[in-house]
Formats: sequence, structure tokens, C-alpha cells
Amino acid sequence: MNYRHAYHAGNFADVVKHTVLARIVDYLKLKAKAFRVIDTHAGIGFYDLSSDEAQKTGEWRDGIGRLESARLEPEITNLLNPLLDAVHAMNPEGGVRFYPGSPLIVRHLLRKQDRLSAIELHPADARLLKERFAGDFQTRVLELDGWLALGAHLPPKEKRGLVLIDPPFERDGEFDRLVDGLVKAHRRWPGGIYALWYPLKDRAAVNRFRTDLAQTGVAKILDIRFEVRPPSPEPRLDGTGMIVVNPPFRLETELRTLLPALKTLLAESPHARWGTEWIAGEAASHGE
Repeated sequence: MNYRHAYHAGNFADVVKHTVLARIVDYLKLKAKAFRVIDTHAGIGFYDLSSDEAQKTGEWRDGIGRLESARLEPEITNLLNPLLDAVHAMNPEGGVRFYPGSPLIVRHLLRKQDRLSAIELHPADARLLKERFAGDFQTRVLELDGWLALGAHLPPKEKRGLVLIDPPFERDGEFDRLVDGLVKAHRRWPGGIYALWYPLKDRAAVNRFRTDLAQTGVAKILDIRFEVRPPSPEPRLDGTGMIVVNPPFRLETELRTLLPALKTLLAESPHARWGTEWIAGEAASHGE
């Protein structure tokens, strides 16, 4: 797929993915006990939407550009505020020239007792990430293969938290690695929350992925999908998905409020749709 994020930062997929991420982190803050977020494919953490790469595609304009300027119902705004606050913190003069990646969104939301492990394999990207968090005792940046971290770094000493697995889909076999990585991680830390991002592009591969997840034996798996248009004849990112293992009890209810509003805002076709489905653990599905 070759999903080079500098070209796509702030697009509809980021908005949906980071909305789910922010809601989970917000949930973890309901208890006073510390938690840790482990971001296995952290990237550089910070994107300039005025860069040549971002301007070449302009995808952010139909993502965070629409969201930032929208007038939404108070209930929707309240649910989106954790993400929007992180975006606004990077743009104190207004607008959205800069967009935070997942490490900066998480870091903005942490309390003083919480911690972030940001893992990035690419040496140049890891160096930029280390510079971004220099002197920050709450954040640990590791230059490491994120797939390996699912073994060596679990469970965290806090025994509470989230593992975000957001691979770039630059190589074949990423769906298989997601399933294998989840199984390995869940075996070591069955009580953790796991959020796995995937692209809705190759529908046959996505269907196999869902089937493989259902056969893992992991007890609670929620599948979240969001499509801005129907499947394209040619390979194209038509939608975005998130798998959440051990989701917060209120997450699906919140998404049934949020996703229809985001569909209205971000849709590129009258046939855009959203849905939540339990691959394991519950019976009900919702969507349109």
C-alpha cells in the first residue's frame, strides 16, 4: 500500500483513528491509577500541513480541515474535544497548519502520573521523535521494531493502558503481522486495551483479516469501520478501520453518536457508511 504518512496526515482516516484513540485515553483517565500507552509505530509525531508532501495530496483539507472549521452539536463537540484540544495546542494562532501524530495526541492527554512509550524503527524518524520529546520524563522514545515490542515490553509496570498498533502498510503481510502480534501481546497481557489500525482498500484481505481475528480466541474484539465512499474499481483508500480489543464499556455507545456525525462531515459520496461489529464477545452490530 505504501502509506507514506507525510502525504496523508490529517486526512479522514487520521480523524477517525485519532478520535477513537483520544476517546480510549480519555476513558483511562477516569481512574486515578497511572496507565501507559505504547505506540508501536509512532512515526515522527508531528506533521506540517504546509509541506510539499501534504500540499501535493491536500487530503487534510477533507479531514481535519473540515472538522476544525465545523459547527457541531454540543454532544459531538464534547466527545471530539480531546482530539481537537491536541490539535489546537499545536496551532495557537488558529487554523491547522500543524497536525499531531498519535504520540503528540497521547502526550497532550496524559496526566502527570501517566506514561508514553513511543517506538519507531526508522532511524531518521526515531531521531526526530527523540528530539521532539527531549527532556520529557513521561515519554520514552525507543528506536526499535514495533512488532518486537509486543513481546519484550508487555505487560507494562503500570498494568493499565493501551497498545496502539498502527503500521504503515508499506510491506506485504501487514494483516498477518497484526494478527500474530495481537496474539503474542494478548498472551502476555490479556487485560490490556489494544487498538489496531487497518486500511479499507483490499477488501478480500480485510475479510481474511477479520476471519483470522475471530479464530484467535481473544474474547472481546470490536471492529470499527468508516467508509467515505463505496469500494473503488482501482486500489484506493476508500475507508478506515480500527480493531479494539477489550474496548472501554462506553466506547461503542460513543461511536454510535460520533460516527454518523463524522460521516455527514467527511463523506465523499452519498454511499458513505459506518459500522461497529463485534468479531468476538458481543452479538449486536450497528451502522449504516
